[in-house]
Amino acid sequence: MKTSLRKHWPQILLGTALLLLALLHVAGSPSLPTLSKIDVYLYDVRLRLGIQGGVDQRIAIVDIDEKSLATLGRWPWRRDHLAKLVDQLFDHYHIKALGFDVVFAEADESSGLPVLRRLAKQELSNNPAFQSELARLTPELDTDARFAKALSHRPIINGFYFSNEANAVSSGALPPPILDASDLAPVAKYIVGGKTYGGNLPSLQQAAGHGGHFVPIVDSDGVARSVSLVARIGENYYPSLGLALARIALGQEAFSPVIEEIADGSFALEAFRLGKRHLPVNKNGWALVPFKGPQGSFPYLSAADVISGEVSQADLKDRIVLLGTTAPGLKDLRVTPVGEAYAGVEIHANLIAAILDETLPQHPGYLLGAEFLLLLILGPLLVWLLIRLSPLIASSICLLLVLLLFVTNFALWHYAKIAMPMAAALMLIIGLYTLNMAYGYFFESRRKRQLTQLFGQYVVPELVERMSEDPEKYTMVGQNRPLTVLFTDVRSFTKISEGMPADELSRFMNEFLTEISTVIRHQHLGTIDKYIGDCVMAFWGAPVFDPDHAQNAVLAALEIQEAIDRLNPKLAARNWPEISVGVGVNTGNVTVGDMGSQFRMNYTVMGDAVNLASRVESLTKYYGVSIIVSENTRAAAPNLVYREIDRVRVMGKTEAVTLYEPQPLESQNETTLVLFHESLKLYRNQQWDLAEMQLLNLQKMAPESQHHLYSLYLERIENFRRNPPASDWDGIHQFDSK
Repeated sequence: MKTSLRKHWPQILLGTALLLLALLHVAGSPSLPTLSKIDVYLYDVRLRLGIQGGVDQRIAIVDIDEKSLATLGRWPWRRDHLAKLVDQLFDHYHIKALGFDVVFAEADESSGLPVLRRLAKQELSNNPAFQSELARLTPELDTDARFAKALSHRPIINGFYFSNEANAVSSGALPPPILDASDLAPVAKYIVGGKTYGGNLPSLQQAAGHGGHFVPIVDSDGVARSVSLVARIGENYYPSLGLALARIALGQEAFSPVIEEIADGSFALEAFRLGKRHLPVNKNGWALVPFKGPQGSFPYLSAADVISGEVSQADLKDRIVLLGTTAPGLKDLRVTPVGEAYAGVEIHANLIAAILDETLPQHPGYLLGAEFLLLLILGPLLVWLLIRLSPLIASSICLLLVLLLFVTNFALWHYAKIAMPMAAALMLIIGLYTLNMAYGYFFESRRKRQLTQLFGQYVVPELVERMSEDPEKYTMVGQNRPLTVLFTDVRSFTKISEGMPADELSRFMNEFLTEISTVIRHQHLGTIDKYIGDCVMAFWGAPVFDPDHAQNAVLAALEIQEAIDRLNPKLAARNWPEISVGVGVNTGNVTVGDMGSQFRMNYTVMGDAVNLASRVESLTKYYGVSIIVSENTRAAAPNLVYREIDRVRVMGKTEAVTLYEPQPLESQNETTLVLFHESLKLYRNQQWDLAEMQLLNLQKMAPESQHHLYSLYLERIENFRRNPPASDWDGIHQFDSK
């Protein structure tokens, strides 16, 4: 285990560094801008995927649209028009509450009253008739007073803005604060606000009594996703327009912060409480706006139509109303996750709906700890897994983890509105995967090259690839293990070679040796040991373990015969002699490894099983068959069909071995196999007449090319008739030469 870890120290070191970087990002020092952008993007994706659509009828937007501007003139309108609008909304349509997404910072002079008052103080100060008429007209011409009267004693929220621009100057009046300095003292340094503000005329603000800021939080990418529920101006805290409007519509419920102690003497703002409602925010007091959909998720009604009474009463009765604008010239269009030209007034409508429904996305304090814990589990686990798994399994696990991360994250958003960041975990998974794959490509390829240098001349690239996955398993050191050995030999090769010039013989040998080698190496993944003249020696089961080494060797032997059959017409076309090849196969324990001298080494096999394979091949010509395998091979590859050939004792061996001929899959004749096996039983039982009759019948049934084996046994029977075997004869044929 220690050796394995030591071998992978670069991967462990790089993985630890990546984990540390992810943890530092989560802690915020330093925060990685790229990961922050990914988190923001993924938040937008979650938001858009969670949109349910439809129009929320509880909140209506009275729109200062192009039609209204064409009807009532350019903005700002005369305040008597606005007074009429307010009266119409409350007296005729009976709305629940009204909020202004505009600010009335300057006095309305459109009626000419300021000019008349200047004349009354100067040029016409001594004109009683003028003074009397001015006094009579003032209530009608003082549109600000008329507007203030319309605002009084009604559930109305005036909007204002705040600013941190260097040259900005405060103007107008602020509404009463929702919280004072003592309420948020432990977390005051985190609450964002403005150095200056732009409020309404004091008379208008005093008449309305309530107010809220309409400044959304614009992220670094220019997209508005959040609203500061409270903004600090001076020592006091003022609500957002949406919060103030929702609160007044709910009956001015109590409002208070929820502050948690996260460490000794350290505090964090978790949420605000509005009555029994829990309003989650981040540490800065910002609430993410869960947009209901693209622009139009709330009903829009033209301000001109409301003033004229053309809107149906049912469209506004008991509604919370926002007065805002979609007219492009009034510059209240924002970039949001659900639209690039989104009416700013609808941001507040979405916030109000989320407060009413208690669906504000959550920023619980445990998210930081949960993300830390996730990274601390994922990092070491992935480092440990990736250095041990194959690329395919590693890729599958990483893909599964990424999918699980997305599914869990989206489930938390959908069911609990928890906006958990996942860019750090995503980076960790992808980063560790990429590092390990790169390490495998650039560093493990060196091991593959080393294996190729050691084994490439013996085994095919596919096996080298498999060996490179765990190179420690493979060694050139000698080992004793069960293998299957195959020998091939070209019949009458001496005669063939004597009739060919040297260069032509070389090409001829290359032709058939390539054909045989291709079958062994590429089609059946065997290891070629050596070429001995026209003979090929190969084995299966090393250096790569192969549980089916015997069957693969037998299948290779059958395929070699088919390859020679395909090759012979090509040889004939070049005026070369056709060839036939004998193949012998044996299975048994051998010594395999790099053997030789200090001058030359060779990865080879040695042992009695190798010698027997060579003896078995030499018997193919005697029995007139193309392939012979030993009883050990047949036992190790029982799924194939065999014809028993003979039971023999080869020179140098005291134990007998049974020989078999594997049958080609496409030309198996069960009848002839059964008849021949019965003939062998009769032969070994010395029932010469019955055995002879059976063999003669087989000769008649078989093509002439297969008569040799039957003739061999007929000759033996004839010989035994003349010279009967000893009484202890066991049917074994003794070979006294190789």
